Amino acid sequence: MTVFSPTSEAEMAGIVTEAFRNKIPLAVTGGGSKAGIGRPVDASAILETRGLTGITLYEPAEMVIGARAGTSLAELTATLDARGQMLPFEPGDWRRLLDTAPNEPTVGGLVAANLSGPRRIVTGACRDSLIGVRFVNGKGETIKNGGRVMKNVTGYDLTKLMAGSWGTLGILTEAIFKVLPKPEASTSLVWQGLDDGQAIALMSSGLGSPFEVSAAAHVPADLASGTALTVLRLENFESSIAYRQERLGSLLKRFGDHAVLEQQDCRSFWFDIADVAPLAQQDGMIWRLSVAPSKAAALGASLRWLGEIKLFYDWGGGLIWLLAPETAEFAKAIVSATKTEGGHAMLIKASADFRAGSFHFGAQEGPLAALSARVKQAFDPANILNTGRLG
Repeated sequence: MTVFSPTSEAEMAGIVTEAFRNKIPLAVTGGGSKAGIGRPVDASAILETRGLTGITLYEPAEMVIGARAGTSLAELTATLDARGQMLPFEPGDWRRLLDTAPNEPTVGGLVAANLSGPRRIVTGACRDSLIGVRFVNGKGETIKNGGRVMKNVTGYDLTKLMAGSWGTLGILTEAIFKVLPKPEASTSLVWQGLDDGQAIALMSSGLGSPFEVSAAAHVPADLASGTALTVLRLENFESSIAYRQERLGSLLKRFGDHAVLEQQDCRSFWFDIADVAPLAQQDGMIWRLSVAPSKAAALGASLRWLGEIKLFYDWGGGLIWLLAPETAEFAKAIVSATKTEGGHAMLIKASADFRAGSFHFGAQEGPLAALSARVKQAFDPANILNTGRLG
């Protein structure tokens, strides 16, 4: 299969223009760290973005950074870290989960997947920090939207549309993010032995308190060395953490006594949650379920009735990561149970054969599916970009 590796936006636009004219479907890829998500792409050629590299803009005082799509996430993070700043949405590294090491996560892949970690509940998702993009659409046209400040978007906000589009609407060439200062300190309060319902109640109470909880997760006993862990994180100024820790512990006293994870153990725990480490390197298919936290415990209970499953909760219960046997029967039951509770199920990991025949990747239905089809037609009229990836 032909592989195109452009090193400039103009070169990429030329390649896509020719593909559009000749109706040549392209598999769009960055570092390949998330290549196994979605259905196998029906393509005649591969177009890589990894040749588009480099930080294009960094203004620490304005808390804005920009980079080309092929820039490694590690380079972007290191640049920010050197100035005590960070991407607010705490993206994880899914290479261990997806068995894609040593492929390098890139800025383009980060945006295409709208990858967002535990801090999403207070700072928003990747798309909420994305303030500008440049991309090439399915006709080979170069489009710029947004810019260097938050209040400069007029007309259609295509910046947000590109986040989570998985390379099906356009090929990202550059992204600009707002950033935040890194927290001065962090600590986590840990309760042991709670069931799912108690844990969801505790997390909801903590997140609803005035004590600025920045992450909330629950790892059941079968994934936590035999003792369930419910964990709330406090961050920012060290001088305030001790006070907030004491007040939060007092507020949640009805759930029992708590332990404390200090700085390094706290960082390690939340890195693992962002990376979905509790489910990594296990056989089966992995699902990402989004649901209202008030429905999370009921959905968890329904899923446990299915049999051989393992799961844990992030975002205060709003996100459930699920491991299940790779069968069509389990897949249908998972989607059905999630819909019953008003949630959305997305298949993240399965074998290529299963994904090729799978009915679901987060597929849309009804009016939303019709709207998505019209958007796809407008951006990629010949349907040459990542054809079939979204099912």
